[in-house]
Amino acid sequence: MPFLIALYAAAIISANLLVAKFGPSITPINAFFLIGLDLALRNYLSFKMTKFQMASMIIGTGLLSYLVNPAAGMIAIASGVAFTLAALADWATFNTVQGQWMQRNLAGNSVGALIDSIVFPTIAFGSLMPLIVLAQFAAKVLGGSMWGYMLQPKEMK
Repeated sequence: MPFLIALYAAAIISANLLVAKFGPSITPINAFFLIGLDLALRNYLSFKMTKFQMASMIIGTGLLSYLVNPAAGMIAIASGVAFTLAALADWATFNTVQGQWMQRNLAGNSVGALIDSIVFPTIAFGSLMPLIVLAQFAAKVLGGSMWGYMLQPKEMK
């Protein structure tokens, strides 16, 4: 489990560093591969961790995301805020929705992806960017579904 927690944090930190270097054009690619992984991993880890551990991991990774690259300024702040809000909403949704793994994963990912897709670029770049929001949202939901399928716990198949 420590490896998965480290992978979870590494996905977010890597995504932030890529945005700091390449700007908003990289966000749909990040959204599919890195944020999609993050969304599905969070749901998977919710089966393995207590609520306190999950909340600590989410908040801790949000802070770590900022601390790793504070020179990125608003990108680091946007990431910390968007990540934490999206993670908490995803986690709450995933644990509220009834059904099989993929239904719950898709519901949680969709809520988290929507919040993250609106909050991050709005704070990071100072304006609402509808095409970036839409591309990020679609990529996060698709990526989260792909990773969710691969991470599906055996007991939930």
